Amino acid sequence: RAYPLGAQWDGLGVNFALYSAHATRVELCLFDARGRRETARIDLPGRTGPIRHGYLPNALPGLVYGYRVHGPYDPAAGQRFNPHKLLLDPYARQLVGTLRWGDALYGYRVGHPRADLSFDRRDSAAAMPKAVVVDDAASPGDDRPPRTPWSDTVIYEAHLRGLTMRHPDVPEAERGTFAALAHPSVVEHLVRLGVTAIELMPVQAFLQDQFLVARGLGNYWGYSPLAYFAPEPRYLASGTLDEIRGTVRRLHAAGIEVILDVVYNHTCEGNELGPTLSWRGCDNASYYRLRADSQRYYADDTGCGNTLDVAHVPALRMVMDSLRYWTTAFGIDGFRFDLGATLGREEHGFDAESGFLRALRQDPVLAPLKLISEPWDLGPGGYQLGRHPPGFAEWNDRFRDGVRRYWRGDAWARGELAARLAGSADLFDHDAREPSASINFVAAHDGFTLHDLVSYAERHNEANGENNADGHAENLSSNWGVEGPSDDAEIRARREAVKRAMLATLFLAAGTPMLLAGDEAGRTQRGNNNAYCQDNELSWYDWALAAEPDAQTLTRFVARLAALRRRLRLLRDTRFCHGATSIGGFEDIAWFDAAGSELTRDQWERADARTLNLRRAGTGADGGVDVLSMLFNAGTDAVEFTLAPTELAWTLVLDSAEPDAPERPLEAPRVQVAAHAVVAVLAHRRENAP
Repeated sequence: RAYPLGAQWDGLGVNFALYSAHATRVELCLFDARGRRETARIDLPGRTGPIRHGYLPNALPGLVYGYRVHGPYDPAAGQRFNPHKLLLDPYARQLVGTLRWGDALYGYRVGHPRADLSFDRRDSAAAMPKAVVVDDAASPGDDRPPRTPWSDTVIYEAHLRGLTMRHPDVPEAERGTFAALAHPSVVEHLVRLGVTAIELMPVQAFLQDQFLVARGLGNYWGYSPLAYFAPEPRYLASGTLDEIRGTVRRLHAAGIEVILDVVYNHTCEGNELGPTLSWRGCDNASYYRLRADSQRYYADDTGCGNTLDVAHVPALRMVMDSLRYWTTAFGIDGFRFDLGATLGREEHGFDAESGFLRALRQDPVLAPLKLISEPWDLGPGGYQLGRHPPGFAEWNDRFRDGVRRYWRGDAWARGELAARLAGSADLFDHDAREPSASINFVAAHDGFTLHDLVSYAERHNEANGENNADGHAENLSSNWGVEGPSDDAEIRARREAVKRAMLATLFLAAGTPMLLAGDEAGRTQRGNNNAYCQDNELSWYDWALAAEPDAQTLTRFVARLAALRRRLRLLRDTRFCHGATSIGGFEDIAWFDAAGSELTRDQWERADARTLNLRRAGTGADGGVDVLSMLFNAGTDAVEFTLAPTELAWTLVLDSAEPDAPERPLEAPRVQVAAHAVVAVLAHRRENAP
């Protein structure tokens, strides 16, 4: 059968189907259980349009296989078939064996004067991982996903391996795997924080890049995809796919959704000088976007050497099939699309109505999920923040930068902070989108951790072996007096204050907050802002550090912020507020200075402004009116704020300068806000009250 693609066991045998529009012949290669010895080669006899297929009676799950695809080797015409190279099935569900770097992996003779125009006849099978047939009948079972509304969502971005490699309660054999993520101690930590979704960095099988292996390093982050349907083998302690299903179910039972960071914009095969591992050898011109001026070369909007052509049916179908597979087979709740702008590209550039974005939005399986885009790439017109269609949320780097600048004390930072606190309506208030479309974050995997933001003014990436030239040169950070660790009590206290202030800003802002794993406990990468190749203690979550007093204080504070967000509906509003709507006699949003007067245009334009009073009004849980004033002081001295209106009975519900202090009523409509601090005060008026 031509469909479905991949290897499908039906109880009596296995059907194999491979898309290759330009192949002249496809050989199915069978191997022993360890993938070391080839036991048979069988031509796929069937052809339905561009799909080659065949049925192997009596074959069972666990069968190990690969392909050899025959066809023209004509790089100038975009064709790179080489049957001497064993290929991974683009639909492989599980892998066995590891890739061993060598010249045989390349379709051309490495070092030849004609470069990739030459042809290599060495067999690559011994150096290649192989695909394994699995039983696709398995499903998540009686799983009950939380289906948390976007407005209630709090995301925790984590690396599956790094989160648990140093956890003392997790059995050593399980650390760094899906099984470890399901450990009760890990789940309990997530629940205690108040997060509702964990966003996992890439877990689909990825390549250990040759240049990193040569340096004695490794691909830690995983943004070099090798197989879109198969999990990274190292992430399975049991070696079975049921481990993923069990972990997702345990997280769901705890009220936590699972979102996967997926990389469908490029593959690990690189540019024309890269290895031939799968797509390039199966049908190069069908899977990749080739340059219009020369089919020999790849369009590179990703900075990774190639770009998947999701505007073309075979690549689009593969991506959609992959997304549906992870959803239906494992119960995944959503996806974050790396370099999402690439996936929206058509011939004329990014298009919010591109084939891929439209396909997602109409798919009955995928459309209801949480879909998140990283709204940029390296191609022309690649920055598309706020321009994705309804149904998508987007990483908001404007929020990140605005918060960092404000708390660093930059000039003219107040107006930008105000816009970000209001849900970035200037970017997202169109086409019936909601504030939750803005994924707000202060730190993410790419860049400084929160602790390093207040500890380093410069990057320190020497361990990456690139002469400290990689990673962002400008991090909008401050070391507050000393570069790196400090024993100075005043500097340490200031750093902790700024960290709490930035976290409070994140959770009080309209939009969807995203917390980087470990930021709740002072995790540091010692100034490395590009730890993509640091699969070691530099990147791993330090659970011993998390047990120290300062870290425990910060963890409790994050949990308190999440609880306040759950408690107050106005912090989870599904409407953008512009000050034009009255709620119980109060504007839904208003801005004041420290003296309690509404800000004038001249005040907004002051370069030295360091304070802000944002007042929100919304309906409370009992139907009354909640009025919340959020007071921000990025200055170096304490400031007294006067609250407006003065006749309300205010309760101080949060003070980042005193993270463990209980709530208390204010005796007067004035409150002292410490330097580098955020205070939230709440007034409640019952319905029909005067």
